[in-house]
Amino acid sequence: MSKSTACPLDCYDACEIIYDEGLIKAKKEGHTNGFLCPHLNHYQKNETIKYPRYNGKEISLDEALLRLQEVLFQTQKDKILHYRSSGNFGLMQEVSDHFFASYGATLTEGSLCDGAGEAGILEGRGSNNNMTLEEIDKSEVVIVWGRNPHTTSSHLLPLLKDKTIIVIDPVKTKIAKMADLYIQIKPHTDIRLAMLLSRFLHIENGCDEDFLDKYASESEEYYELTQTLRIKKTLDKMDVSLGQIGEILSMVQNKKVAIVCGVGIQKYRDGADVMRCIDAFAVNLGLFNKEGCGVAYLGSSKQGIKSPFNTDAKRVSKVDTNFSAFDTVFIQGANPMSQMPNSLRVAMELSQVKNIVYFGLYENETSAMAHLVIPAKSFLYKNDIRTSYSHNVMSLMPKVADTEFGISEYDLTAYLCTQFSIKLRSESEYIEHFKSFSHENDTGNLEVQREPQSYKNGFDTEDNEFLFLEEFDTKNKDSQKMYIITPKSAKSLNSQFSREEHIYINASHGYSDDEMIMVTSKNGNIKAKVQINDDLRDDCVLIYSGTKGVNALTSSLHSHDGKCAVYQEDKVEISKC
Repeated sequence: MSKSTACPLDCYDACEIIYDEGLIKAKKEGHTNGFLCPHLNHYQKNETIKYPRYNGKEISLDEALLRLQEVLFQTQKDKILHYRSSGNFGLMQEVSDHFFASYGATLTEGSLCDGAGEAGILEGRGSNNNMTLEEIDKSEVVIVWGRNPHTTSSHLLPLLKDKTIIVIDPVKTKIAKMADLYIQIKPHTDIRLAMLLSRFLHIENGCDEDFLDKYASESEEYYELTQTLRIKKTLDKMDVSLGQIGEILSMVQNKKVAIVCGVGIQKYRDGADVMRCIDAFAVNLGLFNKEGCGVAYLGSSKQGIKSPFNTDAKRVSKVDTNFSAFDTVFIQGANPMSQMPNSLRVAMELSQVKNIVYFGLYENETSAMAHLVIPAKSFLYKNDIRTSYSHNVMSLMPKVADTEFGISEYDLTAYLCTQFSIKLRSESEYIEHFKSFSHENDTGNLEVQREPQSYKNGFDTEDNEFLFLEEFDTKNKDSQKMYIITPKSAKSLNSQFSREEHIYINASHGYSDDEMIMVTSKNGNIKAKVQINDDLRDDCVLIYSGTKGVNALTSSLHSHDGKCAVYQEDKVEISKC
């Protein structure tokens, strides 16, 4: 008997699934459109943790829960840290926060992924209302800016057919090879390109003056800011020609335009400003509140949904957590030893923690050093519900099969709440609470209550006007070192699944496939085999997110806004081993 559920993975697609006789199949209706993303296609082949262990010795689940209870009871509450990943988009994942917040432990805040870009959107628009798939489908021109949909959002691809495609990316991705116009921009110069596009749009009288008069009256001041950029010097820095800027503007004039952005554009200290200036270009074109127009980044998956859980707690940064300040660290569904920046610092601090508890599905660097390991259940074996930052569907995730291994987030939380006399409602009550923030659409599916076209009556700022960037540092901070790019891989999702092992560089550097090289930054180094990729600029090193050791290169610094990791901030050098 087939049953319906949905994928919980942290990606744009949020595939809806038919589970039939032990197999995962794609739902043919709706946004899933009959096919699954690469990660979900092979999901059941990935070996999960089956048995709990303590100090390397296999124990029963009952023994593991009792050991967890003892560890928490014996630790001062202010010395307990709950470090939870946001990589599972099931809304019930947050139930564990309810226990730890209520108990008096410390939680985390900030983002390892997209926080800087969202901060820029909030500063300019006042809210993060994402352009939906349905609106992208109505567009005539799509600018794919630093996003690789064949890897990260394959369900976007059918919507791009018969549209004019512009791609801006340091890597000549598959979508770039199909584009009507491809600009192989130098990394970390997107903000300059966005500003010059607004500047020349203004010069050519291409701005939507009616829209600007209503919702962006400070556009003239922003135009003056763009004039602080010296054109020739800026074009050289970006490795973009004046002709290419002219081509972009000619292709978007008087068209329905969607600007589809990836997270790579904002993996820098000034990531919020980058996103804000791309938004400003869209504002000058008048792309907001029009059918088939807008900017798609990552919408807030919980927008308009009030959490039923107590999450009021002291918090520390997820980016540069000082683990050594705690005696007990409960890590849920995360692999900070690999995914946190400056992983050498992370390893040193975790080695000083008395009790590391790892609660998750897969073995990784963090589970290997944990004292207590508790296996979780995958989404197939528990009840949940999810929303998406790519579309407005709310997907039910009922249990579709049984397993003798692991424990769900709710059941683990229920056990702890019982042991420590903390109130917890039933699982079904929480799921009904989340459902109450949805409505049934014409096809009988649940949707969250958001406007299909955002910002119909202006932006969600105090005066309903867009707030432009007011300052920009024009100093040239370039160096002879190489840029590092850390995109998602088609084989893995961060440090889950089949992780990449190579370092990718252009052949112009004189190395050969499988030759060992070292990549060094001011934070550390990584050694790995080379894979030649001439789709890369020759000033770039590409190391996929999740590659073992990659975050020895990255900095613990936050973005200036959004408390986000800045994986691509520090430049690197390459050398023979």
